[in-house]
Amino acid sequence: MVNGNQELVDIFEGLEDGVYLINHDYVLEFMSRAMIEDFGDGIGGKCFKVMYGLDHVCPWCRAEEVFQGNEVLSERYAEDEDRIYGFWEVPIKKRDGSIAKFSVRRDITQNKENDLSLKTSEKDYRRLFQNVGCGVYISSREGEFLDANPALLKMLGYESKSEFLEIDIGKDLYLRPEDRRQFQRMIEQEGHVIDYEVDFKKKDGTPIPVLLTANVRYDQNGRVLGYEGIIVDKSQQKRMEKVIKASEEDFKRLFEHVGAGVYISSKEGRFLDANPALLKMLGYESKSEFLEIDIGKDLYLRPEDRRQFQRMIEQEGRVIDYEVDFKRKDGTAIPVIHTGHVRYDQDGKILGYEGINVDLSHRKRMERELKEAHDFLNKIIQNSPNAIMATDLDGNIMIWNHGAEEILGYLRTDVVGKMDIEKIYPEGMAKKIMQMLRSNEHGGIGRLKSYPLVCTRQDGGIVEGNLSAAIIYDSKGEETATVGILVDLKERLEIERKLRQTQEQLLQSEKLAAMGRLTSQIAHELNNPLYGIMNTLELMKTEIAPDNRRRKILEMALSETVRLSDMLRKMLSFSKPEEEKRQPTDVNTILDEILMMHEKQLRENNIKISRAFAQGLGNVCASRDQLRQVFLNLVSNAKDAMPEGGTLAVETREKEGSIHIQMTDTGTGIKKQDIGKVFETFFTTKESIKGVGLGLSVCYGFIKDHGGDIRVESEYGSGTTFTITLPIHRENPE
Repeated sequence: MVNGNQELVDIFEGLEDGVYLINHDYVLEFMSRAMIEDFGDGIGGKCFKVMYGLDHVCPWCRAEEVFQGNEVLSERYAEDEDRIYGFWEVPIKKRDGSIAKFSVRRDITQNKENDLSLKTSEKDYRRLFQNVGCGVYISSREGEFLDANPALLKMLGYESKSEFLEIDIGKDLYLRPEDRRQFQRMIEQEGHVIDYEVDFKKKDGTPIPVLLTANVRYDQNGRVLGYEGIIVDKSQQKRMEKVIKASEEDFKRLFEHVGAGVYISSKEGRFLDANPALLKMLGYESKSEFLEIDIGKDLYLRPEDRRQFQRMIEQEGRVIDYEVDFKRKDGTAIPVIHTGHVRYDQDGKILGYEGINVDLSHRKRMERELKEAHDFLNKIIQNSPNAIMATDLDGNIMIWNHGAEEILGYLRTDVVGKMDIEKIYPEGMAKKIMQMLRSNEHGGIGRLKSYPLVCTRQDGGIVEGNLSAAIIYDSKGEETATVGILVDLKERLEIERKLRQTQEQLLQSEKLAAMGRLTSQIAHELNNPLYGIMNTLELMKTEIAPDNRRRKILEMALSETVRLSDMLRKMLSFSKPEEEKRQPTDVNTILDEILMMHEKQLRENNIKISRAFAQGLGNVCASRDQLRQVFLNLVSNAKDAMPEGGTLAVETREKEGSIHIQMTDTGTGIKKQDIGKVFETFFTTKESIKGVGLGLSVCYGFIKDHGGDIRVESEYGSGTTFTITLPIHRENPE
């Protein structure tokens, strides 16, 4: 058939679809140009081998149906090409009477995709129609609804669609029927209506403002069938417009009456608007005058601040709490805090700025006053002579004043934020103080009044003081910190000790005065019979031979009587020292005489004497007898302190207008606790049989009366040193 009709072959060759012919044995007898381009020239080969590379008939092949005289339409998806092909296959009777299969192969991929897209669009349209938030409708020209979506039914208060489709649009939908006629004139004249504002009425008759957009529906001859479009409920918009209008009025009222300065300005530096508060703040009475000023030149105290402001606001789009100094109309400076943002046009170009200015003068003044008050309070704290300390509830030190540094020895930089208060107080005291603060027994809850406290300084010294403390509470009554004031009682306690000592001395003096009067009376009463006894004993000595045994007993009695007389003389000197004219006296001479007089006695007690008298020593103005008594007493005490023997060193020297006499023994020494008492009346370290404690107290009185001083240094078991200082006598004091 193909070979005999060249015209038909030419037609097949010109088709874009593939055309081929196979016989009953599946042998390709004809392939069009399109088929050869896709599969190569396979005429004479098996169709399944040429087209699909198979060795057997294709599983999907329907050639048998065609050979039986049937027309077959089928589709096949070519996975390797990701294409869909449609096949039209018909039987053809050849000249020899055999049946061949004539097939047309067409790529229907795009058609399939278009069909799918169309179906999808229909589904999307239907879904949009059903679910869109605004009302969608189709209506006839005569005034009946042909279709409407659920949103339109809900908007107009209808529950049943069939009921809604029965209404008369002009009568039942339009609040004013003439609006329906106006709508029809407009839409049929222009072919469409866009954003036509009209009032509909709901099923219950209440009006509802809507925005109507629609177009005409024509038939194939161009005649108007009806209209279709969307209806938007403007109730919310109307309400919003009212709200916006009210907001605009509120904004205008706020703009006019707000206490802060509000402005709108151009980028070039001119004010476009400003509220009364800004005019008042800057001292302008006329708004028109204010709008004429140059912002950079006439408003900013420093013009460079204007340029800085523009860089910041144009970079970030806004400026928040920018502190700057403006100047009033009269030129005086005014600190303000500026918050503003950029104004843009529709193309995003900067038009200018708008914002608010808050006068900081009052705040600055308050900050200054607050700072002054804070500084004053800080000075009070820092300059207080008492230790003022504050800690948080964990014990971390937050405040440590100069008084605390001086009293406790720790520097502020070493304790604030670095040390716990427990290291300052004795062990366990910090917790005890908090317990007392929280109790009601020590001045009330949250307070501790004058609690005695002993602390250790950084250098190990002891600080005796009184602590007053309090808990700091926040606005909610919660504990936040503690503060304490430690008063150093060192001077007070020293004064109290001195006062007690003075009181004791006064009492002792009163006792001594009374005893002195009694002693004087007793001494005077005893002296007369004592001298009688001494004279009698002296007479008896003349009548008894020196080698007589009774003579020794008599001398012993006379010696004890002399010792008793000497004791009475000391008692009289203590109660009322003898008055003797003071005269220039050589101390070395008196010392030499006394040592010479006692040298034999000291040697007998195995005591060596060491002299070191300064040459050319000046004189002192003194009572010779009282000095002798002082030196005799010291030599006697030294002898008693060296029962096993030793060395007595006596030295004199001149220093800074005074003569220093130093007597040092190598005896038993004085205990540390007794050194401060040796010059007290009736105090003695000797056995009661050897002394009554009057010697050193009398010596102390004599030396002080001469304007000098007497000191003692001793180490128990190593000896004692007494140092006497007397002023040098000047012939012409002037």
